[in-house]
Amino acid sequence: MSAAAAAGIDDPQRAAIAAQIERGRTAMAMLTGASQQRVDEAVTALAWAIYKPEHAKELAEMGVANTGLGNVADKITKNTRKTFGTLRDLLRARTVGVIDDDPASGLVKYAKPVGVVAAICPSTNPAATPANKAMMALKGANAVIIAPSPAGFATTARYVELARAELEKAGFEPDLVQLLEPPVNKQATQTLMELSDLIVCTGSQDNVRRAYSSGTPAIGVGAGNVPVIVDETADLDDAAQKICLSKCFDNATSCSSENSLILVDAVYDDAIAALERAGGYLVPADKHDTVVDTLWRGGKLNRHLIAKDVGILGEAFGLGLLPEGTKYLLVEETGIGPAAPLSGEKLSLVLTVYRAADFAHAKTLVRDILNFQGIGHSCGIHTKRPERTRELAEELDVVRVLVNQAHTFGNGGSFENALPFTLSMGCGTWAGNSISENLNYRHFINVTHLVTTVGEDRPAEKDLFGPFLEKYGR
Repeated sequence: MSAAAAAGIDDPQRAAIAAQIERGRTAMAMLTGASQQRVDEAVTALAWAIYKPEHAKELAEMGVANTGLGNVADKITKNTRKTFGTLRDLLRARTVGVIDDDPASGLVKYAKPVGVVAAICPSTNPAATPANKAMMALKGANAVIIAPSPAGFATTARYVELARAELEKAGFEPDLVQLLEPPVNKQATQTLMELSDLIVCTGSQDNVRRAYSSGTPAIGVGAGNVPVIVDETADLDDAAQKICLSKCFDNATSCSSENSLILVDAVYDDAIAALERAGGYLVPADKHDTVVDTLWRGGKLNRHLIAKDVGILGEAFGLGLLPEGTKYLLVEETGIGPAAPLSGEKLSLVLTVYRAADFAHAKTLVRDILNFQGIGHSCGIHTKRPERTRELAEELDVVRVLVNQAHTFGNGGSFENALPFTLSMGCGTWAGNSISENLNYRHFINVTHLVTTVGEDRPAEKDLFGPFLEKYGR
């Protein structure tokens, strides 16, 4: 008797998803007792399915064609760079059998699978995010069922097809990776979340909230809305080049893309000039309201302008022929909050600019922007004063503070910083998330602790209470 029948499931869609869960458990069972090397081969198979040059190109082309978001060249880079970096991280880690043995403490740690993982994925990265999550899930010897966005369904389905073929080629059960069977809708995704063993949810905050309320252990991520300070000590041209590369990558689809720049007054004009040299175009002040009214319709971002080329934006905003070399738009703003939509995430080649009196004022603006949207996610600074970077880290409610970096390329892991490669950034309890770090393999394993005694570790009472009692009395 199937699991669906045993559970008395009579809804056809629910029964079909329950059957997928059952197939995932069966595939997982075939990994029982597998060596770390063998598990790593499964992970590498999933990586190769998207990293292989012709596959990376095909999936990038499909992603843009299916969703209308981003551009092919950058999606190829995303499909390969993120996969390569993630594979590097995963192959360096132990997730099978004994993963830590400390004789001094008498503690031995054993990694165990978490089960069948429900991977909820967004339309912005219909190939890279499914591959990223699947690799992490299989690193823990789990199975994964991928729930794509409706817009990205065809692209995600193609990746799953390629991944299953690579698994079979390497002698693995292909049901280690499955696609949520169509029709993909909120009810199907909800059912998958309820029946799985762990949910990892990237995408809309509605999906994240439903994941946390599903009754299944869940890892969700918060909304991005990255503010970045450029202070008076920054190398302005270096900062401008990095900001341009980051903002323009895949037409600003990344949640780590800069959304607001805070330029200190002492270098405001020089910073604007550097940004313009690097490809920014400062929108005339009298076009501010036009940008807002066109980029938002009925309080929501205009789907026809999200992640589109800058020429399309220029035409929509009535800017005429943009100067040669224009790559993105700069719009000056003073307000923050619901009445100033430009202070929020834009998912477009529009970057809001604020003038700050000094660093203290800039820090206040960053805090206000994050409190409006993006709390917990990240912020950045271009500076030559290390004490200011520490001040931001100490005082702001964010998980990541990036220093002198192109935010999109550093926030989700980099070959030049220590953050793990990922496409899902936890934002801590500030954003209602269960993790305050980049999603990584550790979130896909359970750990059994073997505990033996190593001799008593019991301090004297005076060692613990003495200083307190001497200061405050008994």
